[in-house]
Amino acid sequence: METARIGVTGLAVMGRNLARNLARHGHPVAVHNRTAARTKALVEEFGDEGTFLPADTPERFVASLERPRRLVIMVKAGAPTDAVIDEFAPLLEPGDMIVDGGNAHFADTRRREAALRERGIHFVGTGISGGEEGALHGPSIMPGGSAESYEALGPLLEDIAAKVDGTPCCTHVGPDGAGHFVKMVHNGIEYSDMQLIAESYDLLRHAAGFAPAEIAEVFRTWNTGRLESYLIEITAEVLAHTDAATGKPFVDVVLDQAEQKGTGRWTVQTALDLGVPVGGIAEAVFARSVSGHADLREASRDLPGPARGTVGDAGFADKVEKALYASKIVAYAQGFHEIQAGSAEYGWNIDSGAMATIWRGGCIIRARFLDRIRAAYEADPSTPTLLTDDHFAEALGDAQDAWRDVVATAARIGVPAPGFATALAYYDSLRADRLPAALTQGQRDFFGAHTYRRVDRDGSFHTLWGGDRTEVTS
Repeated sequence: METARIGVTGLAVMGRNLARNLARHGHPVAVHNRTAARTKALVEEFGDEGTFLPADTPERFVASLERPRRLVIMVKAGAPTDAVIDEFAPLLEPGDMIVDGGNAHFADTRRREAALRERGIHFVGTGISGGEEGALHGPSIMPGGSAESYEALGPLLEDIAAKVDGTPCCTHVGPDGAGHFVKMVHNGIEYSDMQLIAESYDLLRHAAGFAPAEIAEVFRTWNTGRLESYLIEITAEVLAHTDAATGKPFVDVVLDQAEQKGTGRWTVQTALDLGVPVGGIAEAVFARSVSGHADLREASRDLPGPARGTVGDAGFADKVEKALYASKIVAYAQGFHEIQAGSAEYGWNIDSGAMATIWRGGCIIRARFLDRIRAAYEADPSTPTLLTDDHFAEALGDAQDAWRDVVATAARIGVPAPGFATALAYYDSLRADRLPAALTQGQRDFFGAHTYRRVDRDGSFHTLWGGDRTEVTS
C-alpha cells in the first residue's frame, strides 16, 4: 500500500492549503476531515497538484502514514484540538508525532506535550503565520517540541516554508510550548504594528488633511524605504480602494469596530504574568476593545475637546514616518523582551536572532526591518533591548523632534494616538535617571507596610508612619 510522508487532518482553508503546499513540493500527503465530503472535494479539485491519500476514517488515515508517523492537526484551538488528540493518540505508537498547527495557547501546548510524552508520542506545537496564502505558497513556521521530533519533521517544514535569500523561514524554536509562545508574541507585535499604521493614517487624514487616495501614495512611498513591509504594502492597497456600491473610499464604508481572535490579548496577559512591560501591544489590544464599545462611544460623542484643524505643516508626513519607525522599534523591542523573558522562565533557550530570521518572509509582519533585528542579535545575542543597538539608537535619536511633535500634535487637536504616545513614554521611562516609582514605594509602605529599599545601603526598610516615623529594618 502506498504510504504518505505526512498527514493533515482538518481541511478548512488553512489545513487544505497546507496539504496542497506539501503535495506541490513532492511529499505524498494523507488527508482526512471529520466531514468526508471535504476530503473528497480537496482531491477532486487539487488532485493534480501532487499525491494525496484520502482517508475516510481515523484508522485508515493513520495506517497510510509511514513511520515515524507525522500527523498534523489543523482544527480550532481549545476543546476541538483536545478532542482530535484524544481520537488519534490511541492509534499511534511510540516515536510517532502529533503536530498542532493551530493558534493554541502555549500553556495548553505544554500540557498536551507532557501528557503525550508519557505515552512516547511527540507533540509538536507549531506556530504557522501567513494566513491562507502563506499556508499555500510558503508560511513562516515556528515549531516547538523535542529536538528529536524536529529531526524527523524539520526537513519537511523547511521545504514548504517561505525562503528569504535561500534561508527557510522555519527553525526549531525550543521545547514543549516554545513554538506557540513565539507565535503568540508574533501576533501581539502584529497588533501593535497595525495600530501604529492606523494611527499614522488617522493623523495624515485629520491633522494633515490628506484624502485616503493621497495617503495611499504616502504609504507606497514609505514602502520603498526602511518601512518596507507586507503591512505597509496592503495598507496602501486598502486606502486606494474605492467602494463599488457608493463610490466612496473603501475605508469610509467599513464599520470602525476592529475584531480580534485573542492572541494579542494572550500576549498582554502573559507579559503581565512575566512582569514584562509591553505597553505598545497592550494599547493596540485596548484600542480594538475601545472601538468595539459602540454604546460607550456614542454616549461620549458630545464630551468637550479641542477644535480639530489641519496643522498646515508641509513636512508633517515625514514627521509621521519618523514617529512610526521609532514607535515600531519600541513595539518589536517589547515583543522580543517578552520572548526572552518567556524563554528564561520556561528554560526554552530561544534564539532571538533566529526568530527575526524566520519572520523575514511568509508571515504577516514580514519586513525589511527584521533584517536589522537579526543583525542586532547577531552582533550581541545577549542585548537587553533592541533600543540600545547602534542602528536603532541612531534612528531613535534622529526621530526625537518629529516623534514628540507628532504625539503633541495628536494631543493638541484631539486625534487619539495611544500607540505613538505609549511608545514614547516607554522610551522616556527607560532612559530616565529616576522614575516616580520611588514615591509609589513610599505610598505602599505608608498604607500597607510593604517596605522599601534604599539607594545608599542594602536591605529592606519600613518607616513607622503611624508612630514617630523612625525607620526600622524589615
